[in-house]
Amino acid sequence: MTAADATGAGVPGDVVMRAVGITKTYGATQALKGVDFEIRRGSVTVLFGENGAGKSTLMKILSGVELPTSGSLELDGEPLQLRNTVEAVDKGIAIIHQELSLAPNLSIQDNIFMGREMARGGLFIDRRTQSTLATELLERLQEPLDPHTLVADLRLGQQQVVEIARALAGDARVLIMDEPTSALSGSEVEVLFGVIRDLTSRGVAIVYISHHLEEALELADHAVVFRDGALVARGDRHDIDINWVISNMVGRNAEGLNPDLLDTFGEPVLEIDGVSVADPTNPSRLSVDHLDLTVRTGEIVCLYGLMGAGRTELLEAVAGRLTIRTGDVRLKGDSVKGLDVRQRISRGLALVPEDRQRDGLVQTMSVGQNMSLASLLDFVKGGFLRRGPEKRSIEDGVRDVQVKTAGPSASITSLSGGNQQKVVIGKVLMTQPDVLLLDEPTRGIDVGAKAEIFALMAREARRGLGVLFATSEIGEALGAANRIVVMSKGRIVREFDPRTANRDDVMVASGEAHQDREEEAAQR
Repeated sequence: MTAADATGAGVPGDVVMRAVGITKTYGATQALKGVDFEIRRGSVTVLFGENGAGKSTLMKILSGVELPTSGSLELDGEPLQLRNTVEAVDKGIAIIHQELSLAPNLSIQDNIFMGREMARGGLFIDRRTQSTLATELLERLQEPLDPHTLVADLRLGQQQVVEIARALAGDARVLIMDEPTSALSGSEVEVLFGVIRDLTSRGVAIVYISHHLEEALELADHAVVFRDGALVARGDRHDIDINWVISNMVGRNAEGLNPDLLDTFGEPVLEIDGVSVADPTNPSRLSVDHLDLTVRTGEIVCLYGLMGAGRTELLEAVAGRLTIRTGDVRLKGDSVKGLDVRQRISRGLALVPEDRQRDGLVQTMSVGQNMSLASLLDFVKGGFLRRGPEKRSIEDGVRDVQVKTAGPSASITSLSGGNQQKVVIGKVLMTQPDVLLLDEPTRGIDVGAKAEIFALMAREARRGLGVLFATSEIGEALGAANRIVVMSKGRIVREFDPRTANRDDVMVASGEAHQDREEEAAQR
């Protein structure tokens, strides 16, 4: 389907908002190239596209965050000019951004009503009413949090729920969701889907951006695909599938995206023996409960499970970020218990963390500075930093992990999410690890970048590394690993060979599909 075919005239009265001929340029870069786009009342329109394809740029224009270089907007058939987000909110247009925009030093309720505080007598903030409404919103999202809790004290998924609650508080007519589920658990995603269906039943128009293709198709009434700043394909849900999405996004089908894995492996390189880890938020309970696991050289092992299964806590304990209560971790036969993070990195054990923005990158540093940060001491001699060797290693690292950047001196914030993740991986690889640990390595990145990340993992495994990664996406577990280890409540409950594993069996083992199976049995 061509870009001309993609726009469609729509049905009169169905279109609540329209973008016509939208372009956006940043210097010499043209982010949007004459995009025509329609948002339909009471429907979910899903946007697909790789990082940098123009999706988020268009959404920023639709929500008043940015102004277009040329083109026009319409609301209910009338011309619309949005100079800022306040005007957009006044018109009933709200957006949930991909990167969280919360104030961590403020409470949940203060974040929800920031910029639209409820006044009493025109002078004082009505905190009691705000607290009541915040509680109702959180209950609607099935996240029973105290609205007076500081956002800084919430885990990432809970912060995402607060971001969603803030958008819902505005009673929007058009609600734009940019990667709203990137940090949510499976149960939280289901709750959000229920809220979305409720909103569309009330006539709210939803625009939904997600790199979780199957999840997005489950919601979609209509779908469009962006590539290189242009809208290149459009289809109704009953006419499209995963291969349609992928082929329009990246020009090849889904089968061509799976990495080339080894069939035989070497000696054990990582041995986890009876490890227990306390829950960081509640030390009286265990996040990891007497767990045993071995990873061999050349092998890619996937930790699959729901949010709260203990995957992150296990990886962070192995990497030295959390304290091991009982048990031992051995790297190439030698115990690393008692060593700190830096010492484990020097031994060959390194972690790519779940939250690249908070834990993986320094936002004020350049691409190159981030890349060499973990191995900086390797370039110090006689108390001085050897800039030449550092620069050469950075340039080699950028080429090695194929970071798309203007150069090592470019700001890390100028990169797409997928390229930022490559920088984090490149930083870890510059420490020359023997074991590569990755926690949700593809969170918030597109299908093409995911394929590149998994290809990197497979390449490192072929070089002799052991790879242990955690994911909550069943497709990644089945397509990118030699072995799937299912975790639930801090323990390993099943292991599967991805070549013979059944998707439903893996999900049932994790507890993800248990309730559905019980409901089906009851119906029979």
